Amino acid sequence: MKVLVHHIYEYRKGLRSLVLHTIGSEFREEAVRKLTANKIDFVIQELDERKINIFFGAPECVDIIRNFGPKKLNQFTDEEDFILGIMLGYCRLEQCKRYLKRKESRDKKESAA
Repeated sequence: MKVLVHHIYEYRKGLRSLVLHTIGSEFREEAVRKLTANKIDFVIQELDERKINIFFGAPECVDIIRNFGPKKLNQFTDEEDFILGIMLGYCRLEQCKRYLKRKESRDKKESAA
């Protein structure tokens, strides 16, 4: 929970527009309480019975995650993966390289089929 509190601090100080926080399911209620008390928009995605991903931050960013639908990160399209990386503040150049690599791999699989 200390990391969640730190992520909330970073969001409130403007260091991040969107945060992805993975936490044990047993902390779900406490996390929801903290985010709600701080009036921070969020969406929760189940990873498995033990873990959840909480996306929180600017409402516009959280709405984009909602529009991606209830799917796991490894099910994101290349474009969704790219957008998420940019919104989380990852290096733009590395995200471009990752996108191109994923797209090339997908294109090879599609042409082989």
